[in-house]
Amino acid sequence: MKFFLILALVLSCNAQDAPLTLKEAVQRASERYPSIRVSREQVNEAAASIQLARTAFLPRVDGIAQVNRATANNVFGLMFPNPVIPPISGPQIDGSQTRNVFGTAIGVLVSWEPYDFGRRQADVDAVAATRARAEAAVARTKLDVAAAAADAYLTAVAAEQAVAAAKAGIVRNKEFEKIIEALTKADLRPGADLARIQAETILVETQVVRAEQSVAQAKALLEQYVGSAVKELDAKAFLKAEPAGGAGAGIQATHPQLLEQQRSIEEIIARMKSIDKGWYPKLALQGAAFGRGSGARVNGPFAGGGYGLYPDHGNWAIGFSATLPLMDYKALRARKEIEAQRQTREASRKELIERELSGRLAQAKAQVDGARRIAALAPRQVEALQSVLTQTQARYRAGLGTLLEVADAQRQLTQAEIDAALAQLSVWRAELAVAHTQGDLEPFLARVP
Repeated sequence: MKFFLILALVLSCNAQDAPLTLKEAVQRASERYPSIRVSREQVNEAAASIQLARTAFLPRVDGIAQVNRATANNVFGLMFPNPVIPPISGPQIDGSQTRNVFGTAIGVLVSWEPYDFGRRQADVDAVAATRARAEAAVARTKLDVAAAAADAYLTAVAAEQAVAAAKAGIVRNKEFEKIIEALTKADLRPGADLARIQAETILVETQVVRAEQSVAQAKALLEQYVGSAVKELDAKAFLKAEPAGGAGAGIQATHPQLLEQQRSIEEIIARMKSIDKGWYPKLALQGAAFGRGSGARVNGPFAGGGYGLYPDHGNWAIGFSATLPLMDYKALRARKEIEAQRQTREASRKELIERELSGRLAQAKAQVDGARRIAALAPRQVEALQSVLTQTQARYRAGLGTLLEVADAQRQLTQAEIDAALAQLSVWRAELAVAHTQGDLEPFLARVP
């Protein structure tokens, strides 16, 4: 048993120490990033709103029960409905103004709308359209987060390669520094040459520090997306081969950003349909059963004691009512006009998004083409500068060249090696930009070794 526990612990440690791959980074970001969870909760909220809208199809049942102790001095005449003065039922009773009795009431009212001209379904459809828009927002958010995580990953890998190339330049400078030191001690070269090459080495070391700073910043950004510490990246996959040629497709209607915008337009259309149904009459079947009790009597003394504490008079009623909001027509028309303007605005915004995506796609494809051409030229440039450096160093040893020529060749070679290390990754980043603009990272991730 102990053996299996130790084996599981070792395997777990190895899994934690394994380099993080691009696909793993994208997956973790898609699962853990808070903005995606926020979008998902908006979908859940819209789903709950649909259930709420569907309850409008159910009958409405209201119950009431009350007990009071009050006077029963009624007055004939009309009074507008108000929330302050309680109503009193029954005829006017003359007598003492201070007599009071118990009163009780209990009842239930059932109201059901058998036909609504499609108003309630239109309300449900409007909420369902809100949910569809929220679901589209989740897809768009996942695409943006996945692309940002992948870009942060490639940026970190590129920064690590820049560090490695700069360190190689330090090694070359150190080796040549030893040669100059020997020549200086033999009085074959002035001491200023040694100081100069040491200064060049410090410049390259400064370049390494800046590159290491870029690595730390890129990894910090990547950790923000994946939600955990990032120790090592799997860079070999991106240095072995370039990504295969990306798809030449343009912007599709299923692009998450376009789809979200289309869902926004459909949500507005659904609300307009709901507004159209708002002026139809409301039909209701109603049934009521209630009982009342009171210690007050029209003819005779008021009953004392506990009279009126229980309902001793019962009633029931069934009926049909129709309500037409006559004066709501202008308000509903104004609301519909507002929604129509919103629809026009969102349609224009969709057209703007389409144009922006098309422009970004053209730029990204141009970036891919340029990155591939640079990646093809970079090794040849490094090879040529290596030859230049070898020749300038030989000329310097023979006393035919200056240290300035050697230092310049060293800098150019170091920069070319850094550029060559980044050229391959630039192709990957350009392909990522194309995939992101097209709205689907799966073809790009499928090409990752």
